[in-house]
Amino acid sequence: MTDRPTHDSPWVRRFHPEGRDSRVRLICLPHAGGSASFFFPFSQDLARSADVLAVQYPGRQDRLEEPPVASVPELADALTEALLPYADRPLAFFGHSMGAALAFEIARRFERDKGLVAAALIVSGRRAPGTHRAEALHLRDDDAIVAEITSLAGTDSRVLGDKELLRLVLPAIRADYRAIETYVYTPGPPLSCPVHVLTGTDDPKVGAAEAEAWRDATAGPFTLRRYDGGHFFVSRHRQEVVRVIEGLLAAA
Repeated sequence: MTDRPTHDSPWVRRFHPEGRDSRVRLICLPHAGGSASFFFPFSQDLARSADVLAVQYPGRQDRLEEPPVASVPELADALTEALLPYADRPLAFFGHSMGAALAFEIARRFERDKGLVAAALIVSGRRAPGTHRAEALHLRDDDAIVAEITSLAGTDSRVLGDKELLRLVLPAIRADYRAIETYVYTPGPPLSCPVHVLTGTDDPKVGAAEAEAWRDATAGPFTLRRYDGGHFFVSRHRQEVVRVIEGLLAAA
């Protein structure tokens, strides 16, 4: 990482300020155990198209001393208020895995409580809110959690190989898993904004029908794109995903 992110909120990181004057802002929300820096390469590629803001959850990196939030509704409430000052231009949301569910809940709150319709909701690596799986990884021991994140290949291998660093970040990872595994969708009116779904053909976390079920989340346009790969196909196909997002933002 060659430059320091700028931020005037503990929740937001702007890695590439050259996009600040773009006509649309893209809010990026990371996966369980993830941090804002996951989106650094996406920000770098998208800076010519959008003002990219990556969300930093408490309990990691420069917010390591803060207690993590173990509830999707609590996170969504806090982020809705934190992101409101950035809504002086159209806001689009891009969430991966847990971040997708969180992006959906924030978009709902913006539309329902603030009267602000998102320019677009782009979700990847997450089944639709109305679908359900019984999951309880957050109740298992540390070794089980490490095995899970290793198998999904979404955590920096340097972290997994550093026992001391791993000990520091595991509480936040466990809290994130608790948040997403206990998340229960509350039925309500569909969103008005376009919903665009990206999914990996071999993602163990999202089946084809679960990805298609996002169609029910919106009364607006809906698209579904499939890519070869597993849960973190977005990293493997980053350049293609960036081109897709650029097109979606231009249309929005």
